[in-house]
Amino acid sequence: MQKETPKPLCPHCGNSLSRTAIPVEAAYGTDYFWVCFNDECPYFTRGWTQMWENYNVRASYRFRVNPLTGKEGSLPVWSLEAMKNRIIA
Repeated sequence: MQKETPKPLCPHCGNSLSRTAIPVEAAYGTDYFWVCFNDECPYFTRGWTQMWENYNVRASYRFRVNPLTGKEGSLPVWSLEAMKNRIIA
C-alpha cells in the first residue's frame, strides 16, 4: 500500500487531480495515477485537435502524474467519459 499524499494540481487548469486506478498489466510500479478530469482543461481540449492533425485519430489526452516518480505525462483517452469509471478519489 502506498502512503497517502496530498492531491496535486493540474498546471494547465489549476484543478485538483483525481486518484485513478490503472490496470495492473500496465506495469508502472504503482496502482494509480493522479489525473486531471476537468473537461474544460486546455491540455485536454487542445488534445483533440493535436491528435487529429498529427495522427488522424479521434482521441485526446489528460494530464497525469505518477505518484511514485513524480513524472508528468499524458493519459490517452478516446472520449469525454473514458477512464472516469476508474476514479478512486
